[in-house]
Amino acid sequence: MAVSIRTDGEAAGPAPLSNRSATGASWDQPVLLRLVSIALFAGIWEVAGRIPVSFAFPTFSDTVVAFFGLLADGSLATAYLSTLQPLVLGVVLSAFLGVGLGTICGLWRTGEWLVIPVFIVLQAAPVAAFIPMVTFVYGIGMTAKTLAVMILALPVIVLNTYKAVRNVNESLLVMCRSFLGTRWQTVAKIILPDASPVIFAGLRLGVAAGFVGVVLAELLITPTGIGDLITFHRSRADYAEMYATIASIIALSTPTLVFLQWVEVRVFRPESRGA
Repeated sequence: MAVSIRTDGEAAGPAPLSNRSATGASWDQPVLLRLVSIALFAGIWEVAGRIPVSFAFPTFSDTVVAFFGLLADGSLATAYLSTLQPLVLGVVLSAFLGVGLGTICGLWRTGEWLVIPVFIVLQAAPVAAFIPMVTFVYGIGMTAKTLAVMILALPVIVLNTYKAVRNVNESLLVMCRSFLGTRWQTVAKIILPDASPVIFAGLRLGVAAGFVGVVLAELLITPTGIGDLITFHRSRADYAEMYATIASIIALSTPTLVFLQWVEVRVFRPESRGA
């Protein structure tokens, strides 16, 4: 009687193919759904503009034409050259200060009681109400706009860093103490590496808050960049150009945040790559 014997390699042969196909399907389906969502949104916008729902609401096609017109004449690039300066400066300062303060508060109980309530209040408060006060104290220059960005970005970064440091894996701390690790070695080799995924997530959320802060600064302090384009085209009833300028903010912030999320998954959360 003939007996067929299957080796381990033969038995496991078809499995990688099914895994690859499942992985491909998991990647293709979200991308397809996102493209369908964008197309559906553009279609609804086009129909709403052609009805029209308001005389000040342009069609999607007119907005796209206006967007490329603003790119062609250089006005959009010039506006962003002015707007990105307080955004980058505010986010960088918030990152250094936020990670530093959050780490200190996570390690030092007194600092936690003194500092963290302030940032909880700042995160919950209507931040737009603070901007006129900032303008009154610091004027309408770069300093006021940078502070407006920091008022929104700093609380998010501080609170995320504080929570990350406070919730470090206790078994890692016990292991470090058992090997007679110093306080500095515990912080540098255990606490910060273990907290880095949540810290980076806080930095990503801080960048998102920074975009909100710089737009508020442009509209409430002085319109010199993107805010100038928005107010100028609104005053001339060039609504397609106005909506194109607003859409350009989304077109810049969305890829930036998607890239930061990709870095977070690839570098700090490798276990989530296939999720």
